[in-house]
Amino acid sequence: MSKMISELLVEDMTAEERERAERVESILPTLRERATATDKEGQFNPENVRLLADAGLLGLVVPKQYGGLGGGLRDWAAACFAIGTVCPSTGLAYFFHNTSASRGTLALSALEEGLFNAEEAPKVKAFAEKVLYTMGRDAKWLANYASESVKSEHSAITITTQAEKVDGGWLLNGEKSFGCATGVADQYLVTAALKGISDASALSTFIVNRDAKGTRGRIEWDAMGMRGTATEGLVLEDVFVADDDALGIPGAFARSCQMSRSSFVGNQVAASVIYMGGAVAAYQSAVKLMKDKKFVDTGKPVGTGPYQQQIIGEMYANLQTALLWARRQIQIESSEPPMVSKDEVVKFWRTCKGQIAEHSFQVAIAALKCAGTSGTMFSTPYSRALRDLAMGLVQAFPAEKGRLDTASLVIEGEEQNAFGKG
Repeated sequence: MSKMISELLVEDMTAEERERAERVESILPTLRERATATDKEGQFNPENVRLLADAGLLGLVVPKQYGGLGGGLRDWAAACFAIGTVCPSTGLAYFFHNTSASRGTLALSALEEGLFNAEEAPKVKAFAEKVLYTMGRDAKWLANYASESVKSEHSAITITTQAEKVDGGWLLNGEKSFGCATGVADQYLVTAALKGISDASALSTFIVNRDAKGTRGRIEWDAMGMRGTATEGLVLEDVFVADDDALGIPGAFARSCQMSRSSFVGNQVAASVIYMGGAVAAYQSAVKLMKDKKFVDTGKPVGTGPYQQQIIGEMYANLQTALLWARRQIQIESSEPPMVSKDEVVKFWRTCKGQIAEHSFQVAIAALKCAGTSGTMFSTPYSRALRDLAMGLVQAFPAEKGRLDTASLVIEGEEQNAFGKG
């Protein structure tokens, strides 16, 4: 049985996990063929949505009863990692699509735990199932918008987007600074604060159609890396959302997030391993180059030179370090029964994210050194890896912030609030 690239990360796949991973493996050649143009043009390739849908992967982490594949964090991380080896941009957009499922699965878990009363329960169930059926049975692409540019000292994400109750639904007004697949996804999941509520219980979730009146992209996404993600953000101006597409119950969002195995809605490691996938690709390209290229005087591979071997050794060490951090995070966040407390999972993650990002970026730097001047051409795998992996240094939070948060947890034992209302 041949080994898949995803098994470099998840080494002990079950038969069902392997079947789901094979679906991902089957689309990698096509994604690889499209990746250079995606990066050069700075545009999300909508054909990749159809590719993922045809492979049944839009419902990867959706329970089977809703038409999904029934995968979990291990599947999600394996898929994003594998896609990251060929097209990190598509991997990141796909990660955010999958985060949408948490708006359904966590809400259903909260229902099972009795966190909603008899009046609230039917509304929560209907909304959660709508999200899951949309992703699984209907194979629609969802974009998930929570982040905003407003910063707060006491919360990681501050929500200023407001939802005001009107006849038959809600009016949304606000600006989302980050979120992939703007103008590409079929629908947007938008986190907004209910008008008139001053604390985090105001946070609620709304389903917005891509072409809804009053929606537009916030910026033109023209970044140095991860250029094919359509990360334009979202502006909402008096956008109407019908009651059936809203979970406007005070505290529903926060109660659902309590069911996460980690901070926020969990599963964030599935995003970080995309960058590690890019590092693996850069490493493999550099090693092949060092084997194939020969010294003109001796005929030996260039990789036998002491300078080159020092770089290769550093690449190997950094890659293995990133892998070890990622495997441990996946292990403690997905094990059944839980191996460690949720507090320990959160503490580990706050440092883990930065370790994966920084060690992966070091691999990209070393690969570029192996390639030399010719590797700096815009479309080479070395140039693309350096630019794409640089995004991992700043996405969500940088390593320095994560280590400070970990230290605070070690000493004070309290995590910063995940979400706050502006």
